[in-house]
Amino acid sequence: MTELIAVALFTLLAVISPGADFAMVTRSSYAQGRKAGLAAAVGIALGVQVHVLYTVLGIAVIISQTPVLFLAMKALGAGYLIYLGYKSLTNTGRISLEGGERSTVTVVQALRTGFLTNALNPKTMLFVISAFTQVVQPGSSLKLAFAYGAFMSLAHWLWFSLVAVFFSSAPLRKAMIDRQVLVDRVIGLALIGLGLTVAVSGIR
Repeated sequence: MTELIAVALFTLLAVISPGADFAMVTRSSYAQGRKAGLAAAVGIALGVQVHVLYTVLGIAVIISQTPVLFLAMKALGAGYLIYLGYKSLTNTGRISLEGGERSTVTVVQALRTGFLTNALNPKTMLFVISAFTQVVQPGSSLKLAFAYGAFMSLAHWLWFSLVAVFFSSAPLRKAMIDRQVLVDRVIGLALIGLGLTVAVSGIR
């Protein structure tokens, strides 16, 4: 029971802390509508499972003990965040309040972006590895370990679904779309800043 509470608290703090996932869901929700925002939330939850899978199977030990591989993964994640930030920062397309809501392609793209943002996010990688190495007992069964992983994904999905619903509400969407250039630049700079922070921390 104590282990479960520790995992729950660990996950809650990790999920609600601002980061690339939050910025990306906000962008998808206000720019492309609620369906895209919710799809991005699902993508993030699926991305968490990538980290859970290699952590539970022990690959995380190899990553943590191989500095070059660990640095390469952080560089890849940092590069993707900077790429997303650059796209938002340089976006010149005007957003319509009705645009994107019914597009299947848009929803699939949001799902893919959510998945890649989380799967390549060093913050999530470190969170999952830390949770399993510091909180979960070494003797825990694989079934229990994957159950904890499922809980982490569920928590991410619930939180970012709420974020998507909030930022896709009509009044807030309209206010943000009216200030699209400013909002896109703020989100773009935030993503680039996160990417550069990851890159710099990897060099140290």
